[in-house]
Parts: sequence; structure tokens; C-alpha cells
Amino acid sequence: METQQNKQDNLNQNMDKAAAAAAAAAAASSSDDETSADYYFDSYSHFGIHEEMLKDVVRTKTYQNVIYRNKFLFKDKIVLDVGAGTGILSLFCAKAGAKHVYAVECSHMAGKAQEIVKANGYSNVVTVLKGKIEEIDLPVAQVDIIVSEWMGYFLLYENMLSTVLFARDKWLTGNGLVLPDSSSLYLTAIEDADYKEEKIDFWKKVYGFDMSCIRKQALAEPVVDIVNQNQIVTDCFLLKTMDISKMTRDATFTAPFKLVAERDDYIHALVAYFDVSFTQCHKLTGFSTGPRSRATHWKQTILYLDDVLTICQGETIVGSMAVSQNTKNPRDIDITIKYSLNGRRSLISRTQSYKMR
Repeated sequence: METQQNKQDNLNQNMDKAAAAAAAAAAASSSDDETSADYYFDSYSHFGIHEEMLKDVVRTKTYQNVIYRNKFLFKDKIVLDVGAGTGILSLFCAKAGAKHVYAVECSHMAGKAQEIVKANGYSNVVTVLKGKIEEIDLPVAQVDIIVSEWMGYFLLYENMLSTVLFARDKWLTGNGLVLPDSSSLYLTAIEDADYKEEKIDFWKKVYGFDMSCIRKQALAEPVVDIVNQNQIVTDCFLLKTMDISKMTRDATFTAPFKLVAERDDYIHALVAYFDVSFTQCHKLTGFSTGPRSRATHWKQTILYLDDVLTICQGETIVGSMAVSQNTKNPRDIDITIKYSLNGRRSLISRTQSYKMR
């Protein structure tokens, strides 16, 4: 039988372990921005995330079709693949007749990409370079085409667009192409009482105790999920279109919006989604991540409202959305929405802030 002293010794050891774990957690939480950036790249070192992207048929087949059906764009061209991952886009370009492809990947997946290139017989056409675009030296002074799948949740999450624009400004020839070259962000509104009740309003009272402080946090975190098109209550509104070939590297913006109700219903959330386009192809090509299109791994970004808006057909929600990089970690996004409804059954004006982390 364990003695009282042994019990006390074990308790002290456990307390020491707990203290050490807490100290380690505190050290991790105090990491600087470089560590946050390293964590971002490390997350792309695991094959699972690449499997998800490769199996996204809308995403991958669109790129494949753009490249294979427009070989005249790639014939004898120098191509830069920004954020190459497994190297799939580089292989598409090589097969389409590119003179040479430089596949830049910062995560440890670069080693696997090199193996994949060799296994498929394209080592003489595709060169894999491990490193950050902002820090590497290309073996050439200029490239003819930049291809990249840079889009994140809510289009701009992870801030990879700035890396593509850096590469564009440094290496792209004057008449060179960026693929894709256009993207647009849209907004609509949905009814979603069940989720809001289960995941957000749940925190108002938990077993008789007030936990509403967590509800505030839950409201501030956008949810990435598939939206059933039957939930859509309003029309959609184009918030922002970006010309990737010409825009500045600052993707911060504030845009007004106006959403018109298409039926009498309740609104619990706003939903953002994006389209991308390849306008320089022989035939305009692209895809949408909207709730009325085939699902992608980007899904949609749902911004739950503090209020429940009772809206009648034809009434409008008007407001503005401000989007900016987080000051501490530029790969994160801060979103502020101002909205108002002056309707027959709802009179509401509010500002809400969200943080994509």
C-alpha cells in the first residue's frame, strides 16, 4: 500500500511536471512573428493538407485545364511556381511545353516535390528551390509566367497574395502573365438559427451559469464551412475585385455593401466567398467558391451577427466591410463590419469585429 509520504512525493512530482508544462506553454505563446511564420510553413510540410488540395477537383482540374488547353501561353516560356507544394502545377506547365519551371516551396514538402519531379522524368525542366520567395535567388533574371494557387479562406487569409505580388514585381517580364490574374470577393446573408443556437448562444447560460464572455469570443471568430444554398436570404454583393497583374501589394480595403432580401426570413450571419479568373486564356476560365457552386476545400466564410435580423422581402441591409492584415501576424486577418437594417420589423445598427486566426 502506498504510504502518505509516497503520495505526497508523487503529488509534488506531478506539480513540478505541471509547472514545467505551463512554462513551456508560456514560452510558446510568447513566440515572435518569425515563429508564427515558421508555423505557417510547417503546416504545409504534412502530406494531409496537400491531399485535401489535390483532391479538390474544382481547384486542381481548373488549373490543369487552363494550362493544358492554353499550351500556346506556355510553349518555350520560363515559369515561376510560387508556393509549389507537391509540384503539381509545375508538372502541368512542364508537360504543356514550358522551357523551364522554377518551383519555389518553403516547407519541407520541397524535398518530396523534388522526388516527384524526378520520378516523373521532368528533372531537366523543373527545378525545385526550397526557401521563401522574398529571400531566394532565382537562377534567371526574369520569368515569363507566374503561376500560383495563393488563395486562402476568405480569399486573403494567410496573406500569400503579397508573396505572389513580390515575385511579380521582382521577376516578371513587362508583358508577362500572372495566373490567375483576377479575383473577386462577394457577400450574402443567410438564415442559420440552429448553428447559432448550438455553437454561439449556447454560451449565454451553461448549466445555469453565465459564460457570455466566451460567446463574445465565438462571435468574433469567423466559421469556415459549407453553406446550404437554401439558407441564402438575400442577393449577393460584389465587395472587391483584384487585378493581380496590376494591383499594389497592400490588399487592405474598405468596401460598402447593400444586400436585398429575396424573401421574408431571419438573418443570423453574413457569408463571404470568392471567385478567381484566368482572363488571358483563349477562353475565359475560372471557378467560384460560392454556396451555389460545387463545393471546394475553401468552403465559405461565415460571419455570425450579434443580432437576429427580421427582414421582409425587398428590404435592404446596408453597411461596409473593412479588411486588413493583423499587425502582430500579417497572415491573419482583421475584419470590421458595420451594418444597419431599417425595416418594418427590425431597426438595427451595429458594428462588429472579427479575427481570422
